[in-house]
Amino acid sequence: MKTVVAKPLNAMDFAPFGEVMLMPETPDRVYYQDALGNLRPHASPSISTILKPPSIGLPVEISMLERHEFSSQSFLPAQVSTWLIVVAPHDASGKPDLERVQAFLADHRHGITYRPNTWHHELTVFDAPARFNIFMWRDQSSDDEEFCAVPPFLVTGS
Repeated sequence: MKTVVAKPLNAMDFAPFGEVMLMPETPDRVYYQDALGNLRPHASPSISTILKPPSIGLPVEISMLERHEFSSQSFLPAQVSTWLIVVAPHDASGKPDLERVQAFLADHRHGITYRPNTWHHELTVFDAPARFNIFMWRDQSSDDEEFCAVPPFLVTGS
């Protein structure tokens, strides 16, 4: 089974898939509107919240990836310890390219925005239940999200 080693989240390595949003360490406001993308003029902005129970920890077996072909998707932590981000570019057929899949470990300081049409794994958290705010565009159609079964692979720590 293929194994991918998760590395600490950093803006440079994550850039092909979206943008890392660092929570300010001092009183300040940082804008990230350039990371947002909506490719359907009729889709409406959607803000949701989620409470995710923790998974057992690494390694994590991945067998499904998803994408939001026409919308960016942002995850802003409200309460989180450690969380996992798994992303993949497209292969020649438009499906996830598992030869180039990457995994990152983030913490409470990190928010992210996936670019539209970015293959990624579901939100996975460790250590404790976590709360996130999620922003994307939706039109309540099947175009809002797509799921793709992939040959299982493992994500491990360093």
